[in-house]
Amino acid sequence: MGGITPKDFLRDYWQKRPLLIKNALPGFNGLLTRDELIKYACTEDVQSRLVIHKKGKWHLQHGPLNEYDFTKLPKKQWTLLVQEVNHFLPSARDLLKKFCFIPHARLDDLMVSYAPKGGGIGPHFDSYDVFLLQGMGSRRWQISSQQDDEFITDAPLRILKNFLAEQEWVLNPGDMLYLPPKYAHNGIAEADCMTYSIGFRAPSYHELMMQFLIYLQDGLAVEGRYSDPDLRLQVYPSEINVAMLSQVDSILKKIKWNRTDIQNFLGIYLSEPKPHVFFEQPTNPLSSDLFLRQIMKNGVQLNLKSRMLSGINKLFMNGEIFEVGDEAYRVLIKLANDQEILPPLSMDEETGELLYRWYVNGYVEVIKD
Repeated sequence: MGGITPKDFLRDYWQKRPLLIKNALPGFNGLLTRDELIKYACTEDVQSRLVIHKKGKWHLQHGPLNEYDFTKLPKKQWTLLVQEVNHFLPSARDLLKKFCFIPHARLDDLMVSYAPKGGGIGPHFDSYDVFLLQGMGSRRWQISSQQDDEFITDAPLRILKNFLAEQEWVLNPGDMLYLPPKYAHNGIAEADCMTYSIGFRAPSYHELMMQFLIYLQDGLAVEGRYSDPDLRLQVYPSEINVAMLSQVDSILKKIKWNRTDIQNFLGIYLSEPKPHVFFEQPTNPLSSDLFLRQIMKNGVQLNLKSRMLSGINKLFMNGEIFEVGDEAYRVLIKLANDQEILPPLSMDEETGELLYRWYVNGYVEVIKD
């Protein structure tokens, strides 16, 4: 953080103002090559986009892409973006661990982009916080605190029509720019370059409310049925009468929740994998005894796609709640915080059974020698 402590960063910059950090990660030149990124973009279960700016028009193509697509591209002014690189690249997870001063519940993913000279996706807003870490090459970033959010009407992306840069810098390998939500920015490749975007979740109020209502629906059980034995003749049959309004009002007031419900909802909602994410179960799973012996020797880690959060005496793994005893919580909270538990391990029967269950489901794996 360029000599700024995480505590000072959260107090002075997080969701408040941008921060440029030169040489944030000394020696950092990226985690993968251009060709490796293209290979991932051509994979079925990887989300990717190809953005081309040609003759003043913006063009967008969603993946999975084909390697042939890249042979037809112009020499400049295009960008490849690949989402959730942390789901298939172990070194990406290691990179994200450097940002653990932000709660795991807020982390979204690591997106990697490649662009030749002049490449970019146009000036735009993000609704979330982002750290823009430069890998190979150089990229010029222009930023603005403008409130004008009018977009180009015929563009396939939400590109700002009237972007007015207030500051700009050229980021070289290892440099990093932090931007709070709704801060306009425009990144343009100076030459072939790759940028690593660490993004954070910021669900809208509407999304939170809708998802919470769905959560309540799954556990709601209320006895009774609407009735009106004292129904009276009314002049206008189309009118919803006062008695019906009052009765339904009293029925709806039976919907109640407390902080435990909210914690359970957040744990499920924020750890649940996105719809396109699937876990591969081990083809020939180890026996329970052999699995436990191996993790006692080598340790255990989360699968790259797993999301694990913790609450009060409970853990949330990929959208499921697990209420555990004190000893199991003491051990498994390390897995939630660090994404791994290293030897020496000391665990009770409950911990071992739960870890084995997660292993069979593809949620955790034995650390290899």
